[in-house]
Amino acid sequence: MASSDTNLADRSGSLVESHKSYQPRVIFFYFVIFALLATLAGGLAYQQLFNGARHRDSERVQNQRRILVPGPRGNIFDRDGRLLVGNRPRFAVVLYLDELKAEFISEARVIRRNYAEAGDKDLPTRDQFNQIARASVVQKYLGQVNQILGRDATVDRADLRKHFARQLLLPYTLIDDLDPSDYAKLLERLPVRSPLQLYASSTRFYPYGSALAHTLGYVGVESDIDAEDFPGEDLKTFKMKGTIGRDGLEKTFDGKLQGEAGGTIFRVSPAGYKINPPLEKRLPVQGRNLVTSIDIDLQRATEDAITKIAGDDMIGSAIALDVKTGEVLVMASKPDYDLTRFTPRPNHDTIADIEARQAWANRPVSSAYPPGSTFKILTSIAAMRSGAINPDEPIVDCEGTLRKFNRSFVCYNGKGHHGEVLLAEAIADSCDIYFYEAGWRASPAVLANEARRFHLDRRTGIELPNETHRMVIPDDAYKQKVRGEKWYPGDTANMAIGQGDVLVTPLEMACFAASVARNEVYTTPTLLHRADAPAQHSDPIGLTAHQRAALLDGMEGCVTHGTAAKTLALPDYQIPGVRFGGKTGTAQVPGKKNVAWFITFAPLENPEIAVAVAIEGDTPNEEYGGGRYAAPIAATILRKYFEKKNHPPAFVAPVKPS
Repeated sequence: MASSDTNLADRSGSLVESHKSYQPRVIFFYFVIFALLATLAGGLAYQQLFNGARHRDSERVQNQRRILVPGPRGNIFDRDGRLLVGNRPRFAVVLYLDELKAEFISEARVIRRNYAEAGDKDLPTRDQFNQIARASVVQKYLGQVNQILGRDATVDRADLRKHFARQLLLPYTLIDDLDPSDYAKLLERLPVRSPLQLYASSTRFYPYGSALAHTLGYVGVESDIDAEDFPGEDLKTFKMKGTIGRDGLEKTFDGKLQGEAGGTIFRVSPAGYKINPPLEKRLPVQGRNLVTSIDIDLQRATEDAITKIAGDDMIGSAIALDVKTGEVLVMASKPDYDLTRFTPRPNHDTIADIEARQAWANRPVSSAYPPGSTFKILTSIAAMRSGAINPDEPIVDCEGTLRKFNRSFVCYNGKGHHGEVLLAEAIADSCDIYFYEAGWRASPAVLANEARRFHLDRRTGIELPNETHRMVIPDDAYKQKVRGEKWYPGDTANMAIGQGDVLVTPLEMACFAASVARNEVYTTPTLLHRADAPAQHSDPIGLTAHQRAALLDGMEGCVTHGTAAKTLALPDYQIPGVRFGGKTGTAQVPGKKNVAWFITFAPLENPEIAVAVAIEGDTPNEEYGGGRYAAPIAATILRKYFEKKNHPPAFVAPVKPS
């Protein structure tokens, strides 16, 4: 018995000892569990406290979308408030695909069931089923439009697929740029509560068609619009197409004319469909307006005169400046193009037509020509200022030709004999031999320096793109550099009458005419109008009163009895009560026909307006081109200017787009 008790006690002791031996492991296990829970809790706390914002941002980026809508461009007006470029509504029929989720799913089921019932073993993929369903639903809605308008338009499946994948939240365009009658039909018959809607955007409106086309310029499509200070830059963004200036004032002042984009932020479902209402919304704002210096009445009269006098296919320019301020009143370039054909974009036929007619160039600023005899005004100034000639003394006897420097120099004015003429008559009758001698006496360096003093060697800085840099005032260094030849007396003779290597733009010659009118050396042109624009001033020319009087007498003589008199005596070109002076020119362009020039300003005693006209394409070797073609165009501008000044028209409200 004792033995049994002893054994029992031993076993109990061993069990107790065995139980005690496992306790440290359990405790350790508790510690491990506690540590893991603490780590988990710490991690969760860390994510909540320190990474919560990052996770919320990630969720926001996944669940929100931003839509940007461009603002309308600002309007462009002439100096009297007439609308030159505005905006007209552009209507389209659009379908909001994000509102058709249920219909897409239902249609996909029907199509899948039809395939199954037909026993077709070559089943499309799920994505293909969805694409077929979307096209079917969209065609159904397009069918409603077809029925109303009597059309048979069909859905472009590739375009629909691309739009759905990339721009689901933007309206899908079914028919673009509706005409007013179709718009009225749809407005009356389309359901109000439907994913099929009329969408209004804006497009450029040109009330005067082709008038001032090169100066105004045109716009192109801009896909990458931006909304300044609108939140959500990190969100996936859908952008409606805007516009950007591609040429002319539209390009130069794009930053001012460009509207401020509006935007909307939506929450979206996992499939990408938007959830109303929007989280944030800002309406687009129209761009700022631009008031130009152009007088559209003068502009249209000028363009009509070029067509009437020179012909529809003539290449040419006409510019009119306000003498005091340098504001551009007229800037005509022919041939031109109809700006209404650029909305929303020009088609292939339009572009081909413009290229065939060489109509892209804005010739007042991009075409450089020899100025011909209009340059004799500068030669006169240079020779008088240098003391090389006295306006009251004849310097040569013109017998049609002059033998000098072992060669003959010809007077190309068509008369053949001027005799011993003074400066004023030499200007009026455009005696080449007189100005050959004046150039030789003054020297080519003096002629070049005087031309540069009038800024004929550089761009004018007009607010337009693509002003040429090809203007040239040559001298000995120029000829040596370009041709590797030295300067000869024949080069001086050519330069004195505006031939040879001399190249200027029509705008430069308009500025030159305005400067001579003000008795100053340069004019900075501008296309912007200010009611309180200050008068421009530059250095005085430096002629004595007597020298200037002789110069003006010669320019007046040009239009009263000289090279422009015959044409300007016609009734259509008379300007009652206004004295004006001018200078004709006919430049020989190697490889081309002549360029007919005329520069003028009026009134002679207190000039207000200066004009330059250059018409390319006269008959070769016809030396009266300037008087025959360019002078009447300039006279038309002056006549219209003074008619409007003396009999101001009643204000006409800006033309509104239909």
